[in-house]
Amino acid sequence: MPGSAERNLLIEENLPLVGYLARELHSRATHVPLEDLAAVGALALVTAADAFDPDLGVPFGAYARRRILGAFADEMRSMDWASRGTRRRIKETTAVRDTLTARLGRTATVDEIAATMGVPRENVVEALDDAARTVTSLDDESVYDVPSGMVLPEESVLIRERREALAHAVAALPERMRLIVHAVYVQERTVKEIAEELGVSHSAVSQQRAEAVRLLHDALERHTEGAAMVPVSRVSVETRDAFFARIDALDPVRRAAASASAAVPPHLTPRAATA
Repeated sequence: MPGSAERNLLIEENLPLVGYLARELHSRATHVPLEDLAAVGALALVTAADAFDPDLGVPFGAYARRRILGAFADEMRSMDWASRGTRRRIKETTAVRDTLTARLGRTATVDEIAATMGVPRENVVEALDDAARTVTSLDDESVYDVPSGMVLPEESVLIRERREALAHAVAALPERMRLIVHAVYVQERTVKEIAEELGVSHSAVSQQRAEAVRLLHDALERHTEGAAMVPVSRVSVETRDAFFARIDALDPVRRAAASASAAVPPHLTPRAATA
């Protein structure tokens, strides 16, 4: 396993890969928000860096790409509203419609499709209505060709929690850093373009981007390790604490825990409470 410094470097150097793959998938599945894909991909990149073993002889870029695409596939499956049976009915109905349309030289009617399939007219209407709101099909074989890590249920919960933690951390970044992270890793804009828009130097944007990545790393480490985490960000303690406070305000679990803690008077010990 790589050390902490090597791990952070792997994440930092390969974050552009997340933006590229997220935009590529979003162009084919526009119903999935690009920001959600970027968050899922970024978390997959972090977990890939955690699990990467350089002794296997596989380049990290190729390994991370496989994990990111697998995370995208899992996310698409979790968002899919239709059962396999529904998708099969949609596929069969649209195939008959397209065949009849090609044969007749015009769009086939519902009655013609129903007669060809030997099913009630209502079934065809329902299938075509479902097809109209289907943007992408997970029954497409190419989707299942995307490698997935066969995540166990408990690992799936952990991954989802870390993804939510990362989303909260991105939202809690200082405004300038948040804009730069979004521009670089979601919009895939160049540092030069961002610098010109913000009216700052190229190096200033690069420094802000690097510090944002370090803050996101701190947020994930804090989510996992708690008080035992060792920060890598170079901001002041006050700035980091304010960043963590914003994350806690966005996290309903931490917010509820803080409220429960505040509701108990400091002098009330567990023994006093039992008494």
